[in-house]
Amino acid sequence: MKKKVKIESTVFAVLLLVAGTIWYYYAHPELGSARAGSFLIAYKPMGVESPRIHHDRVQAARNTEYGSTIRDIFSRREPPPPPPPPPAVIVRVPKPGDTDYVPPVAPPRPPELPVKFFGFGTVLGGSSLRAFLSNEDSVYVVAEGDTLLGRYRIIKIGRVNLEFEELGTGRHGFASLEDQESLF
Repeated sequence: MKKKVKIESTVFAVLLLVAGTIWYYYAHPELGSARAGSFLIAYKPMGVESPRIHHDRVQAARNTEYGSTIRDIFSRREPPPPPPPPPAVIVRVPKPGDTDYVPPVAPPRPPELPVKFFGFGTVLGGSSLRAFLSNEDSVYVVAEGDTLLGRYRIIKIGRVNLEFEELGTGRHGFASLEDQESLF
């Protein structure tokens, strides 16, 4: 029972102290208003050009990429100056008429097959394509990897064109599928 009375008396004393403090400030209004008045006199609004949100500046701040820097943020010393840019290199391009002018060389034309690619098909029971080529009286049936006329290797047989390689030079070329009506 004594504990209960002791707790109640402590709570009562604290409440009485709070009530006395509030009564003192209400009884002496000059104490609180002097502080508020000095604050209002010293108040100056911020010089903001427009109170609207500047979305472009916000987006620019969001897009900023942070990278490593050599400056120590805890030191007052200035960072070293950036290295000087490399000297500009001036390249002189010779023009026609100059003594050191070399005319550009045109790239070689792709090789052409001396035969006409007129069709393709598969062997019965097989899955690899065969190309049908003709040269006036002769008809050639070749597969991928075969040699034609001893000068050309067939690289790939497609449904629209035929890729081949000239064995002597290693150059690649294409032969397009031609209409049968124009062949005969």
